[in-house]
Amino acid sequence: MSKGASKDEIRKTVWRLLEEKGVARFPRPIFGRIPNFVGAEEAASRLCRTSIYRKAEVVKVNPDSPQLEVRRRTLMDGKMLLMPTPRLSSGFLLLDPKKIPSGSVEWAATIRGSFKFGKPLRPSEVPGVDLIVLGSVAVSREGWRLGKGEGYGEIEYAILRELGKVDERVSIATTVHELQIVECVPHDRYDVPVDYIVTREKFYEVKPRKPKPSGIYWEDLPLEKLNKIPILQQLLDSRGR
Repeated sequence: MSKGASKDEIRKTVWRLLEEKGVARFPRPIFGRIPNFVGAEEAASRLCRTSIYRKAEVVKVNPDSPQLEVRRRTLMDGKMLLMPTPRLSSGFLLLDPKKIPSGSVEWAATIRGSFKFGKPLRPSEVPGVDLIVLGSVAVSREGWRLGKGEGYGEIEYAILRELGKVDERVSIATTVHELQIVECVPHDRYDVPVDYIVTREKFYEVKPRKPKPSGIYWEDLPLEKLNKIPILQQLLDSRGR
């Protein structure tokens, strides 16, 4: 992969590589998704042995398949799980393990289960977050990551910054296959870097940490996203448009 490859070129290369090496898993096709991969559970387990995870009380985790085990472990370990709904169509859900029957934790960690056991939150109800776990298509050792190209991970983070629920000190981790780690990832000012990269075999700390977006860059936000994401409309209304 050339150093000057575009975001889309990097995504396509990684998706193809995961398929060719036989490490891609259901759901398929992985093209256009945060790809599930062989070793996702082991990567989650490695993350959950770290101090950044152990110290966290509220963990925000994306709803994609490769982070299912992170969500399950978060609930099993008695931590509060903040989960964005797909495409933020219903904002954020908060899952409290104390309110989930012990036999239902596996289901609660899924997208469908989260809607049954999670509490939909108004912006004012979103709790402070201690750790963010993002899915990635590709990530560089410098900490820059690529999602599937729709920008929801960036919007979710920007909303949390806008609400004052995270700041520069809140750690951001991603769990990936080693094949998803690439030499270079181009980035824009709204892109969210990670502080830790976790695979089934290794734990990488990014040094120095990259600066994170300070909030929502409204001028960079596509009108389509604003019209489709209710929580963005609510935040814009609170600013007095």
